[in-house]
Amino acid sequence: MSEETTPPRPSLAMLLQSGPMPRSAAPAAEADAGTAEQEAPPRVAAQDEIQDSVGDDRRMEQDEDTPTHAGSVAPSFLRHASAGSIAARRPPRWQWLLLATLTLLLAVQVVIADRATLAARAGWRPVVSGLCAVLRCTLPAWHQPEAYTMLQREVRPLAGRQGVLQVQASFRNDARWAQAWPALSLSLSDADGRVIGRRLLQPHDYLGAAHDPAQRLEPGQSAQVSFQLREPSAATVAYTFEFR
Repeated sequence: MSEETTPPRPSLAMLLQSGPMPRSAAPAAEADAGTAEQEAPPRVAAQDEIQDSVGDDRRMEQDEDTPTHAGSVAPSFLRHASAGSIAARRPPRWQWLLLATLTLLLAVQVVIADRATLAARAGWRPVVSGLCAVLRCTLPAWHQPEAYTMLQREVRPLAGRQGVLQVQASFRNDARWAQAWPALSLSLSDADGRVIGRRLLQPHDYLGAAHDPAQRLEPGQSAQVSFQLREPSAATVAYTFEFR
């Protein structure tokens, strides 16, 4: 049997003198470099993930520090608290109804207390009349003397009685509402146009004692009156009627 001999290990001086590495070793080195390059991307990706996570954390911190805008949705407990405070500040409905009722009653009292003045106005007359029809209050008669229209008039001496004039007149109520009988103003003039006598006659003067003060002339109703009047002077030639 032959003994195996182990070749001696080269010394450091020999390795330094041997020069560059054989070409067969270059591919292995290149393969190691390629492996290193392939393994590098995962490390870059890991760094990107770390940066992304850090950026997300910073954005979350900024979002927490940023105040909530008016248009953003508030938390539920804040919404409930806000709705409760608004409901607490809003007066109950019964208070509004009570205020409206008191205002209406005050307005009715004012109208009733001043109904005589308001009833003398054409715009307020229907309102006050309807209110009094419900509350059973009385209204003064409508007074509009210019709405009376003279239809016929005649003044002549009374036969058999010297110095006495017989007056006859007919007139009509052209107002929108019933009126009390008017007062008649009769003026007598001479030939020169000078007024020599004037007489104001109330309804009981030309209707007599049987006149009812509550009697009214309805719209469109006509009336005829006749009465006697003492002539103030024989020079009377003209007369004028006016309603008061």
